[in-house]
Amino acid sequence: MFRSSLALALLVIYSQNLSAQSDSLAALEHARKLLQEAPVIDGHNDLPWRIRHDDGAPRDVEAYDLRERTSGQTDLPRLLDGGVGGQFWSVYVPGEHHDSGYARLQLEQIDIGRRIIAKYPEHLQLALTADDVERSMKQGKIASLLGVEGGHAIENSLGALRAYYDLGVRYMTLTHNVTLDWADAAMDSSLHGGLTAFGEEVVREMNRLGMLVDLSHVSDATMSDALDVSEAPVIFSHSSARALCDHLRNVPDSILVRLPENGGVIMVTFVPDFISQEFQDTMAAWSQQLQELREQAPDRETYMARRAAFMQTRTLPDVTVGDVADHIEHIRHLIGVDYIGIGGDYDGSTYFPRGMEDVSGYPFLFAELVRRGWSDAELKKITKGNILRVMRQAEETAKRLQRQRPPSTRVFSETSP
Repeated sequence: MFRSSLALALLVIYSQNLSAQSDSLAALEHARKLLQEAPVIDGHNDLPWRIRHDDGAPRDVEAYDLRERTSGQTDLPRLLDGGVGGQFWSVYVPGEHHDSGYARLQLEQIDIGRRIIAKYPEHLQLALTADDVERSMKQGKIASLLGVEGGHAIENSLGALRAYYDLGVRYMTLTHNVTLDWADAAMDSSLHGGLTAFGEEVVREMNRLGMLVDLSHVSDATMSDALDVSEAPVIFSHSSARALCDHLRNVPDSILVRLPENGGVIMVTFVPDFISQEFQDTMAAWSQQLQELREQAPDRETYMARRAAFMQTRTLPDVTVGDVADHIEHIRHLIGVDYIGIGGDYDGSTYFPRGMEDVSGYPFLFAELVRRGWSDAELKKITKGNILRVMRQAEETAKRLQRQRPPSTRVFSETSP
């Protein structure tokens, strides 16, 4: 009798496992079909910076061949496998080091971005408007847009901002990790309590141009001020929900609830630091311990040996597709599905959730949402519908504002508030 009961229990468990596997495969097949109909428009990929610092051939767009599997997280086969139909390529420049000038580096990064797009005309196409994006996707190509990551790149000049727009830049993240003369960053000191008067003028001029205002990386006060000023929808190109993971780079509910009135979109990112509280806490603890090892080591060689030994005995917490889906569902429950997008941040982070280690991983996220009961109509808003709406509204706002006012002649002054 006992053996019969045990055998029956094992059979039930086996049947349940088979059923679960079948459901997972069906959900993944469903997700892949959906992404053929409504490809992902991703808000942030750092491929241009990855190429700039490639170990083998830095800055060499020709050598970093996207037709083959690359050493990074992005290439054409994996983009196609991931169902990507549109990509904002981040033309990132670090704000921590002036070098010979931010603008020089920014122009170089825009050049790298545009050369990447030009090298693969059969797969990539420069897009400047929402119509361009849709036209490219209908042709089976990946619509490619450029995004400046950090307002330090304009060097306090609205003329530089306009020049970047003319070169194809379609969003600018107001700050990166460094507080500017006119805007506070999330990961730096708060000097202004948000935006200064010049910072507000930057937002207004971006609205007039039709350049999306990106609020990833900025402080809460800067987020709030930008929402007060902006006449067009804003974006968060790669941020997640702070209610689920208490990181300054994430967006608090108090800001998220303002998105419906503005019409903007938060493009949920996959970076484990921003997705998993356990992962973030572990990394913070490791950082502190490594700092202590560094201070105790008599020389760099000793430190590196101790660091290697330390890392060999440590294991990072598991971060999954389900963790990303939790952030998406939190935002939907809070403000609705119309204000959510996707911003993976590939080639901008070392770690990603299991199953989403590179740009081929998008179907697994959408399969998870399918299993959770999301409708195709909802999923298509997240893949492309919401960000296309935001782009069109920003374009319409720009047309109206250009009829109302000329380019701003405002000049930054250290004495102005």
